[in-house]
Amino acid sequence: MCYNNALDCAAWHSDHLKGKIVEMNVQVEKLENSMAKLTIELPAEELEKAIQKAYLKQRSRISIPGFRKGKVPRPIIEKMYGQEVFYEDAAQTIINESYPDAVIESGEDIVSKPEISVTQVEKDKPFIYTAEVALKPPVELGKYKGIKVEPVDTVVTDKEVEEEIKKELEKNARHVEVTDRPAKNEDTVFIDYSGSVDGEKFDGGTAEDQKLVLGSHSFIDNFEEQIEGHSIGDEFDVNVTFPEKYHSESLAGKAAVFAVKLKGITEKQLPELDDEFVTDVSEFDTVDEYKADIKQTLEDKKKSAARSKKEEEAVQALVEDSRIEIPQPMIDTEADQLLQNYDSRMRSQGLSLQQYLQYTGMTVDKLRDDMKEQAKLNIESRLVLEAVADAEKIEIPDEDVDKEIQDMADNYGMPLDNMKNLITETERKNIRTDLKIRKAVDVIIDSSVEDKSKKTVKADDGDDLIEKKIPKRKKKSEAASEEE
Repeated sequence: MCYNNALDCAAWHSDHLKGKIVEMNVQVEKLENSMAKLTIELPAEELEKAIQKAYLKQRSRISIPGFRKGKVPRPIIEKMYGQEVFYEDAAQTIINESYPDAVIESGEDIVSKPEISVTQVEKDKPFIYTAEVALKPPVELGKYKGIKVEPVDTVVTDKEVEEEIKKELEKNARHVEVTDRPAKNEDTVFIDYSGSVDGEKFDGGTAEDQKLVLGSHSFIDNFEEQIEGHSIGDEFDVNVTFPEKYHSESLAGKAAVFAVKLKGITEKQLPELDDEFVTDVSEFDTVDEYKADIKQTLEDKKKSAARSKKEEEAVQALVEDSRIEIPQPMIDTEADQLLQNYDSRMRSQGLSLQQYLQYTGMTVDKLRDDMKEQAKLNIESRLVLEAVADAEKIEIPDEDVDKEIQDMADNYGMPLDNMKNLITETERKNIRTDLKIRKAVDVIIDSSVEDKSKKTVKADDGDDLIEKKIPKRKKKSEAASEEE
């Protein structure tokens, strides 16, 4: 079965029914820590339908002497293998078809995958199973207005503007061959090298026409510095020592000698910052206009980063001031969703989750466990924000939901009508809830106060409030490069 975000699990089912069970009895037993047990009973005829489905699905694989394959009557199979031969498949079918309706029938806000147990499956008797689930826990909301946050500096300096302009100049730089001087820092050199330890060459220590930017620190410490001062055609030795913590144990801490031949040098020549350059790389006509736009862009980024930082700080303070007991299955369900999202991001970058696990030496269980703390933070943040929205009686008009759907259509380059056809009632409800949460964040931030007793911090790119990404692990370097 398929399940959505932990907070939207119950709502998901109403739009994804596999079948429609006309008659059922659902009893709800409340357990400790926001858990509940649903006992779902269905008429014997529903079980009979499911058994018949299982028979039709399996009969092509059953051979009995005297009958053509796929033509064995069901009573003959049941007589030979026992009536329970089709029970497992039938139970799976009837649970898949009935559970979505049972969720709605229960009237509970279910926020986890169900733990299913079949308690009665017997011909001509009602089919009974239980589903242990987590319910959305109550929130004892703390003080959400007047939260103190750190002051954040959003001032853009002339130096920052110049650094941004330099990046653009670097993008448009020309690389010019140098023949009349030795190599120096920031030059790009082309070298052949062959490394050895105690006179013996080692794997990965040899290359031809290797491109290297001096000062980039992409090779072992002191390697690049020893190339500086040499001219094209020079052949010389570079002496280095591999780090004690190096990915190749056979080289760790060892002294090595690289025989190097310098074959070429190029230097970077930046274009002149003038009106002509500005018109080539931007929509502006003058350097002053270009600088003013860069400054405004940097200010907007800093303000956005500052707000993200304040949001994270304020919501975390509210979580700490509130009381929520989150059932473990709710955290597990959210962690599974994070893992699924992470897998999707990896695939969008051309790497499968399995490849990532092989590369890092991790397991799926370890990665999921690492995500559980973030899952808990996600749930806590969302629950307190939903509680603020309820406390403030925030309502979202239909036109705001429609605008959000329009934005989604624009982002996907899709006609609005097509996008509307894809949006189910549950998804529309989720959009409305997300908009409520955004307004709840506005309430918290607009009423927050800067704590003057704290040192002003710089605006940094903030993590997403509801879902933070798990950082990727860095690739191991080549043999001649230092491992980070």
